[in-house]
Amino acid sequence: MTKRNRAVTFSAPEMKTLLGGMSPQRFFREYWHKKPLLVRNAVPHLDRVLDGQGLLQLACREEAESRMVRQTRDNWQVRHGPFEPDELATLPKRNWSVLVSGVNMLIPEGDALLNAFSFAPYARLDDLMVSYAPPGGGVGPHFDSYDVFLIQGLGRRRWEISGQDDLELIDNCPLRILKRFRVDQSWELEPGDLLYLPPKYAHNGVALTDCMTWSIGFRAPTAQEMATEFLVYLQDTLCLDGIYADPDLTYSRQAGRIPPAMLRGLKDMIGKIRWTDADMEDFIGRYLSEPKPQVFFEPPARPAGHATFHRRLLAKGARLDARSRMLYQGHAFYMNGERLEADRDLASSLRQLADQRVLPPGPYDDMLSGLLYDWYRAGYLTTGN
Repeated sequence: MTKRNRAVTFSAPEMKTLLGGMSPQRFFREYWHKKPLLVRNAVPHLDRVLDGQGLLQLACREEAESRMVRQTRDNWQVRHGPFEPDELATLPKRNWSVLVSGVNMLIPEGDALLNAFSFAPYARLDDLMVSYAPPGGGVGPHFDSYDVFLIQGLGRRRWEISGQDDLELIDNCPLRILKRFRVDQSWELEPGDLLYLPPKYAHNGVALTDCMTWSIGFRAPTAQEMATEFLVYLQDTLCLDGIYADPDLTYSRQAGRIPPAMLRGLKDMIGKIRWTDADMEDFIGRYLSEPKPQVFFEPPARPAGHATFHRRLLAKGARLDARSRMLYQGHAFYMNGERLEADRDLASSLRQLADQRVLPPGPYDDMLSGLLYDWYRAGYLTTGN
C-alpha cells in the first residue's frame, strides 16, 4: 500500500496557489518558454500523498515505467525496472534516485495533480514523474527539451539552475549529463514549493534529506519524429494506382546501370504522393491522442449491461480513465488515437468531456449513451465523478 494521510484529503491546487496568484495569461506572456519561476507553497499537502516507500512499491509494479540512477564519484549507472522489493531494500543510504513515470496513471492524486495544469492544452501535457532520493541523490546537471514544473513533495532538495548556452554533454554516459555546468541561481525547495523551467534551461537537483520531486512534463515532439510518424500515417491511408512497366525497354550492355527511363518512371510514381491540410490535421489529432506504447487499457472484468450503465450515467455521470487521451478540433474528436465525427448536439457533450474529463450526472440521449457505453467497455472511461 502507498502511504496516504487519511486526515488530509489531497485535492488539486487552485490557481491562486499554483502560480502564486498569477493569472495563466500573465504566466504564458511573461514566463512560458522565457524564464524560470519559483512559487513557494504552490501545492499544499503534497508531502502527505505519497512517501518514499510508497514510490518504491510503485517502481516494482509491472505496468510502471521506472528507473534507478546511482552515482559513484564521476560514474553514473542507470537501471530500468520493474524492480524487486529485496533489491530496493538493500540500497545504500546516499547517492541514488528511483524515478517512476506516468504516476498520474497509477494513483488518483497523481491524476488530479496533472490535470491541475490544464491551463495549458491537454495536447501539450505529457505525464507526471515522481522521484525519490536519500541525501545526495539526483540525476546530475542536465537540461530538458521541454517545459517542466518541479514540485517538492517530501523533504528538501537544492536546485541549481543556469541559463547557459553551453549544452555539451559528457561522452559515453548513460545519462545526458552536462560536461560543464555554471550555477546562476540556487534555491532550497521545501514541501509544496514549485519551480518552473523553460526548455533547455540547465538544472541540477540534489536531495538534502530523504525527498521526493513531482515533475510535470510537457510534450514537445521533434520535427524528425513528426515527419517519420506522418509518413507511417500516409502508408496506412494512401492508395496509389498503377504498377511499373517499361514496354519500350531496349537492350544495353551496361546491365548494372539503372536505366534513365526507369529512374524517370519510378520518380513519377513517387511524385504522385499527395496530402492535404485535412490529412495533416487528422494525423495530428490521432498522433497527439495516442497513448504511449506501454499503456494498456483494462476493460471491466464483468461489464454492466447497457441499461444498467445508462442508469449509472443518470445518477453519477462519467469520468475519463486516467490513461485516456481525448482531444478535438471542430467536430472531429480523437479518443486514444481513434477518430470520431460528431454532429452539433453530440459535439457539445464530447467537448465538455474532453475539456473537463468528466460529464455530470444527467439524462443523455441514446446516441451519446451508446458511445459512452462502447468506451466504457473498452476501458476508456467509467461512471462516477
